[in-house]
Amino acid sequence: MEGQIETVRANDTTVAKGRPGSLFEGLPVARLTAMRQAGEEVLECYRVLTKIDANIVGEVLKGQGTFYEWDHYPEGDVYDRETHSQYYYHAHRGAHGEHGHFHTFLRQKGMPSGVAPVAHDGEAEWPIGDEQLSHLVAISMDKKGFPTHLFTTNRWVTGESFYDAADVIRLLDRFAMDHAWPSWPTNRWITAMIVLFRPQIEQLLRERDTAIADWRRAHAGTDAFEDRDLEITSMMPVSVGHQVKQVAKALNRAGAG
Repeated sequence: MEGQIETVRANDTTVAKGRPGSLFEGLPVARLTAMRQAGEEVLECYRVLTKIDANIVGEVLKGQGTFYEWDHYPEGDVYDRETHSQYYYHAHRGAHGEHGHFHTFLRQKGMPSGVAPVAHDGEAEWPIGDEQLSHLVAISMDKKGFPTHLFTTNRWVTGESFYDAADVIRLLDRFAMDHAWPSWPTNRWITAMIVLFRPQIEQLLRERDTAIADWRRAHAGTDAFEDRDLEITSMMPVSVGHQVKQVAKALNRAGAG
């Protein structure tokens, strides 16, 4: 993709909460090593795309026509039939200079035994059986195709089945897009992003559960999972370059640099 991406977008509002903390202390060397390798993978994806004046987002939008808010890109989403990982890109918020964002999921067939949605007695219908899926994290992108924020959402936003944070954290290791459609670099990038920013994603998921619990207490008699006034449940800015440097420092402190 050449230049910046133009978007057909309407007005929207966002409620964001959550701040990054000290996330590297106490991480095992094996985890840090995996994060370093993932950082190298992310940078390699940038390198090969830059050589042809392309970027992560543009790869997903190629041949998709006009980019409209709310529509999923590519059409039909991206799904790996072996790992049961899924993602799509779309736009509807525009906060923090955002062009759009990726939503990442794991479907029921890719989950370990014993993982089940949280108990729910509301009236909304949740996906059941093989249609159950868990949203992992969303990745905000700028107009140049680089990530700026990670965030989590309330259940109604993605129509997921909703699993508690501890279970979703168990699912993160199972997310992998291991094929070349619609773009091998983009699929490798999004797989590596989940590994590189694993500590932040875990924190955001815990903050998500806290935000929903707090909302439920403050709005007695309503179904917090379906309340349209609660959309973004946690968010934090991210920088690939900064993360790569922090991982290297952590490995050096552990004597494994």
